[in-house]
Amino acid sequence: MNKSDFWYDLPVELIAQHPAERRDSSRLMVLNKQTGKTEHKIFKDVIDYLNPGDCLILNDTKVIPARIYGVRTDTGATVEFLLLKQLSENEWEVITGPGKKAREGHKFTFGSGELSAEIIKVLPDGNRIAKFSFEGNFYEILDKIGEMPLPHYITEKLEDKDRYQTVYAREKGSAAAPTAGLHFTPELLSAIAEKGVKIGYVTLHVGLGTFRPVKAEKIEDHHMHSEHYYMPAETAEIINETKKNGGRVFAVGTTCTRTLESVAQKNGCICADEGNTDIFIYPGYEFKCIDCLITNFHLPESTLIMLVSAFCGYENTMNAYKEAVNERYRFFSFGDAMLII
Repeated sequence: MNKSDFWYDLPVELIAQHPAERRDSSRLMVLNKQTGKTEHKIFKDVIDYLNPGDCLILNDTKVIPARIYGVRTDTGATVEFLLLKQLSENEWEVITGPGKKAREGHKFTFGSGELSAEIIKVLPDGNRIAKFSFEGNFYEILDKIGEMPLPHYITEKLEDKDRYQTVYAREKGSAAAPTAGLHFTPELLSAIAEKGVKIGYVTLHVGLGTFRPVKAEKIEDHHMHSEHYYMPAETAEIINETKKNGGRVFAVGTTCTRTLESVAQKNGCICADEGNTDIFIYPGYEFKCIDCLITNFHLPESTLIMLVSAFCGYENTMNAYKEAVNERYRFFSFGDAMLII
């Protein structure tokens, strides 16, 4: 398939700049992948589509304030660092801007000097490896001096940075939020559990590669970024029990989906596992774990809309997106949601 097959026209005013006033008050399009029929609901209605014996799997990664601004020690130039992936206790893969001001051997200080860094390697794709020096807790320093790395299409300031975290976020390490989970409230999760639905968690630290455009015209030629995941034994047990008893596995978000499918593809089953995945799911892929998907509306020509198309069919997906535009749904990270059953 071609990248251009996944293009759709989106009026700029439909790109959500702010989260909904209440998390579970977003709109919800329910898409039946067998018939292509849609329903229009409110997100809290998602509970009506979950049955006792099903399970709901969520990504509990936590976004770190990964955007920091440093001053080059020899020239005084200001350079933006975006932390992508932790490689060791004090080494990170980063994006720097402007890149020409952050070459190998260049040193930087951040904040009031609480943090310093040296570029120790420039990678072939232009990213850098930075070695940081600090006293105390690195994440506490980030909380003090860093900014939330909102996607480029959100141009307005986020007043409450907790709204770019899920209510169940706990494992620090993401450069972007698993946005399908932003719609859940503690009350909704409690009601779902009380209904007899098991809730489990995986961790996949979301990198900014999620937002990188597909450049290859033939999508099969696109190479996915790698992200770190963790599948706990207790979550694997929940999924296996659900499958054994005839229940359905609801994945919350494309990151959760990529984790579950990576584990299933790697091991031939769902089991405790940890590693890195660069799985690229596009039409033709045969799903091995998930039965239903909760997700937001994604960018045209993105790997995310390709994953959705693989799950519910290309025509169903593009028709649903056209309908979402016509119905004035809100798109992308702070936008409305879709449930595919």
